[in-house]
Amino acid sequence: MVAEGEGTPGRTAGPRPPDLLRLHEAIADLFATQGDWRRAYQHLRSALDIARDGNLRDALTSSYNRRYLDERLYGPFTDGPPLALALIDLDRFKSVNDTYGHLVGDRVLRRVADLLQENLPPGGFCARYGGEEFVLWLPGIDARRAVHVVEDARVRVARHPWSELQPGLRVTISASLAHESGTPPSPERQLRSADVLLYAAKRAGRNKVAYRDAQTAQLMTHSE
Repeated sequence: MVAEGEGTPGRTAGPRPPDLLRLHEAIADLFATQGDWRRAYQHLRSALDIARDGNLRDALTSSYNRRYLDERLYGPFTDGPPLALALIDLDRFKSVNDTYGHLVGDRVLRRVADLLQENLPPGGFCARYGGEEFVLWLPGIDARRAVHVVEDARVRVARHPWSELQPGLRVTISASLAHESGTPPSPERQLRSADVLLYAAKRAGRNKVAYRDAQTAQLMTHSE
């Protein structure tokens, strides 16, 4: 298991965003004193991009935050169809906090966010929706592939060695998936649909993915 602070597996540790921000600002100052305004401007633009990205990231999990998600939900739609949205909720997360404490709960949220961000399609992202809920934005894939992506995420969380974090700890997620192939898709409507389906996943026993099969119009669930 990766120790806290080491980053995600397979990635080498690099400078943190605040360090990169200061580095670009310092380099911009250096070029400005030399009269090289073009390169000074380039580094100032990089510093501004880093600062903006930091404002769109969740401070705890480093996934995108609700502000960024709202921009994508209600702003100009930039992804071509199809689009899938998955709503993720940690099962019985209150009992994790009550049993192991909020510090462990925070570590669980960070680890779950890391696991959810693995193997997303190009242009896909994970955003913290609020509390223990996350949204996966999955553009450019058909419904079958979207179910596979979300199911893989559910399995990664369920099979993660949580007991290495705290003996006896077990974490699972429930997920719901809404997919649209029309032109253009409506992310806001999809998220409302996913919210309804999430209750179905919970009622079906948790640790499941709920979605509607396009051909049968019946609720389907996946689980181990």
